[in-house]
Amino acid sequence: MPIATVNPANGETLKTYEPMGEEELERRLQLAEATFRTYRTTSFAERARMLKKAADLLDEDQREIGRVMTTEMGKPVTQARAEAAKCAKAMRWYAERAEGLLADEEPPAVDVSDSGASRVRVTYRPLGPVLAVMPWNFPLWQVIRFAAPALMAGNVGLLKHASNVPQTALYLEDLFHRAGFPEGCFQSLLIGSGAVDDVLRDERVKAATLTGSEPAGRAVASTAGEMIKKTVLELGGSDPYVVMPSADLDRAAQVAVTARVQNNGQSCIAAKRFIVHTDVYDAFAEKFVAGMEALKVGDPLEEDTEVGPLSSEQGRSDLEELVDDAKRGGARVLCGGERPDGPGWYYPPTVLAGITREMRIHREEAFGPVATLYRAADLDEALLIANDSPFGLSSNVWTRDENEVERFARDLEAGAVYVNGMTASHPAFPFGGVKRSGYGRELSGHGIREFCNITTVWQGA
Repeated sequence: MPIATVNPANGETLKTYEPMGEEELERRLQLAEATFRTYRTTSFAERARMLKKAADLLDEDQREIGRVMTTEMGKPVTQARAEAAKCAKAMRWYAERAEGLLADEEPPAVDVSDSGASRVRVTYRPLGPVLAVMPWNFPLWQVIRFAAPALMAGNVGLLKHASNVPQTALYLEDLFHRAGFPEGCFQSLLIGSGAVDDVLRDERVKAATLTGSEPAGRAVASTAGEMIKKTVLELGGSDPYVVMPSADLDRAAQVAVTARVQNNGQSCIAAKRFIVHTDVYDAFAEKFVAGMEALKVGDPLEEDTEVGPLSSEQGRSDLEELVDDAKRGGARVLCGGERPDGPGWYYPPTVLAGITREMRIHREEAFGPVATLYRAADLDEALLIANDSPFGLSSNVWTRDENEVERFARDLEAGAVYVNGMTASHPAFPFGGVKRSGYGRELSGHGIREFCNITTVWQGA
């Protein structure tokens, strides 16, 4: 795949970039290693000062970088600006809290009294250069939620961004440079996916994090395992959205629309499978379909656009194949379901009902504004359908029954359970999944410690 900005609203190639050669890549790896030796000893106060400066600059750049993101991958420009604001918030969150999150810990004296120690501490030390392989769908946020904690922990970052968002990748490197971070603290590597393996095998790279597809995750995990390097993987998701009889149906249906089509439906944590109790199925379906049909699809640079194009022609073709397979299997199309005429990689908000286990869309992630609707006889069947997926990223439940809340919280196979609201990442909450959605956690204190050497310091009498 070429490294290029291709406007998904019309298919026009706007900028192309030559991949970095071996000499430049080697220079950057040397720089990352050398920078880490000194950066690791900087104070939390100094790191926080620079990260807050980066947040201020990002706020100033919000309209400009928002337009760049929209042009590169097609998200509505209002959502792009909101993404930039969210990134600034996360940088400030870590700047203000990292020192406390990574403070030395001392076990109670009673716990170490038989160890012969006069004092025992647990410290959190940075690992070194960390490779981040990041996707195009949230081209700022996915990177910042790695970079902010990694830099505050004293690590340095090497970003291999998706090949269709090179301008965003270069902007990020420049952002940290303008904020005063030493050269080499954060570098964007304009390389193809085929070069990732060699970078990960390099002894100077100490760990890796990847957000992306399952095949990409398998490749990175395999190499990292061979090299015995720490990894965090956030892969696909096919999140359930369960609606029970006690739910506020109007609110549940309204939020369901947003939960499905956020980011043009191209989000791992977007709700995709809508599992509705039979007592309220018809009423919910009517409201949900009406909401999906009412969405404005159009030019993502227009302020009132709610759904823009998919990021690539291949992405639209993949989505179409899932929908067509379901239709051949007997699924009913309640709205959408047909590619529109005209330029750009648009696909309409679509709702499918009558889904069976034999259909690909039941077990594969639909990365676009396509929802599947299921009818459940009771709570047990709702759980059965919800967990009948290879993925386990997040989940949504709508109920006012506290017993049902506890049951779903206990039995849903997911990294998060959102009750009476849609899944959303926040710097204070650990983020990640189970099953084929990956392992490890981003964000919160859990995320900043993922790429730290948790060190026991034992002192004798």
